[in-house]
Amino acid sequence: MEESVGMTSMKLGMPINYAGDFRETINNLADFEAAGVQRIAVPEAYSFDAVSQLGYIAAKTETMELQTAILPMYSRTPTNLAMTAAGLDYISGGRAVLGIGASGPQVIEGFHGVKYDYPLGRAREHAEICRMVWRREKLNYQGKHYTLPLDEEHGGSGLGKSLKIINHPVRDNIPLLLAAIGPKNIELAAEMFDELQPILFHPEQIDAAFGESLAAGKAKRDPSLGDLGIVVQATARISDDAEQIDNAKQLVRHHAALYIGGMGARGKNFYNQLAIRYGYTDEAKLIQDLYLDGKKMEAAAAVPEDLVTSMSLIGSKAQVAERVAAFREAGVTCILASPTAPTHAERVTEVEHLRDIFGG
Repeated sequence: MEESVGMTSMKLGMPINYAGDFRETINNLADFEAAGVQRIAVPEAYSFDAVSQLGYIAAKTETMELQTAILPMYSRTPTNLAMTAAGLDYISGGRAVLGIGASGPQVIEGFHGVKYDYPLGRAREHAEICRMVWRREKLNYQGKHYTLPLDEEHGGSGLGKSLKIINHPVRDNIPLLLAAIGPKNIELAAEMFDELQPILFHPEQIDAAFGESLAAGKAKRDPSLGDLGIVVQATARISDDAEQIDNAKQLVRHHAALYIGGMGARGKNFYNQLAIRYGYTDEAKLIQDLYLDGKKMEAAAAVPEDLVTSMSLIGSKAQVAERVAAFREAGVTCILASPTAPTHAERVTEVEHLRDIFGG
């Protein structure tokens, strides 16, 4: 299937889960790479670090991009993130994608013991400093949150030197991705990041949820950055079997209920607010009330069928093709598809079908 003129080019990616046998998963990656997976994404949260795993994956694969999904900004300095991405890019032959995000106070303050503050300003300064490092500039940077070198005025000894990274990075423009759903973060991503990764993405509601912010950010975007890429995650199950389709949808329902209902307190849940921006005002309140009352099954059942269907790749091959077209129409440039078939062989076949639908 050839792409029509003007049609958004879209990559097929795949996320790796926290659970399971890592070595077995990685040993199977060659099959997925051969089947057409172009990007692998490894999460971190407060589990094992993502970078160690991606380094191992780099040695086991040849062509797929290697994305961190997502490294929290507060757990590493901007220069450490830049060095890490440059190192991964080096050992992989230029395949790294640095995905960063703010995470949340539960993880940043609870697990890392670092104050969660100014996520928007920190994201901007991280991007600016990372690009300085990759260009091998001497680091003279005076930001609101980071000062390089750290001088006496800002609590340093005054002995810090303006340094540049020793090695020559493979690329001076390693792709930078920002995980975001809030209006200001969406605007920042559209202004100065290579890619944006929203969660619980409903392609038909992109204008309602993000349109104003995307437009504001793109109006300030440096043309040298090129077009903004949008990366989304979607559960995938290509089948004509009603039971298999329902099982896959249940996974989506429980995932959505966890975020819309359980990630944060009442009145302070960004994912719940996102569902409201999608138009599910009453449903979002019900899901949250049920989830916070301990009724997780009921909360999952309350996730609207339209939302489940819209943000996933579940159904017959024709139905999945319709959803892929909707994601493409919304400007999505990479779908991290989670195949849910029961066996490895079936998941590989599922990926092959998706590659055919994507048109690669």
